[in-house]
Amino acid sequence: MGKIRVQIKAPFGEIVVEGDSAQEILATLKTMPPEFMSDIGNLISAKLTPPIKTQLEGIVELTTEGPIITTREKLTHYEAIGLVLFASDEKTSTATKISRLLASSGIRSMVPARLNEMTKRGIVFKPDPARPEFKLTTQGERWIEEEVLMKLRGATG
Repeated sequence: MGKIRVQIKAPFGEIVVEGDSAQEILATLKTMPPEFMSDIGNLISAKLTPPIKTQLEGIVELTTEGPIITTREKLTHYEAIGLVLFASDEKTSTATKISRLLASSGIRSMVPARLNEMTKRGIVFKPDPARPEFKLTTQGERWIEEEVLMKLRGATG
């Protein structure tokens, strides 16, 4: 009998698994850790997307304190919070830290209330409900990259 080949379509491309039997392919797939697809997707997207510093030039300044919004364009509170999270380490931060960074940027906002609304919209989530950190969802990252940054780049460039 010939080889069996399975092609798995993924957001980043295609994974091909080959084996001599269906059992061999299943065994190979079972050895893959559950986070394999997302890890590989993240790795590939990190290699393909321009460095965050380049994407945010003229919009957000990365300081030792954290990301400070420098654009003079009008932002909604949601966009400002999203940009701070997008530019933060691991796209994660606490409401208190976001409030402090927005204040340094000259923006006043009821951050906890906005984060609650953004959670309901699927833009942010709490990776660990026991901790105060919020993180951008994949949808939230796409929103910042495709809508907010595009709008701001259009205005500045």
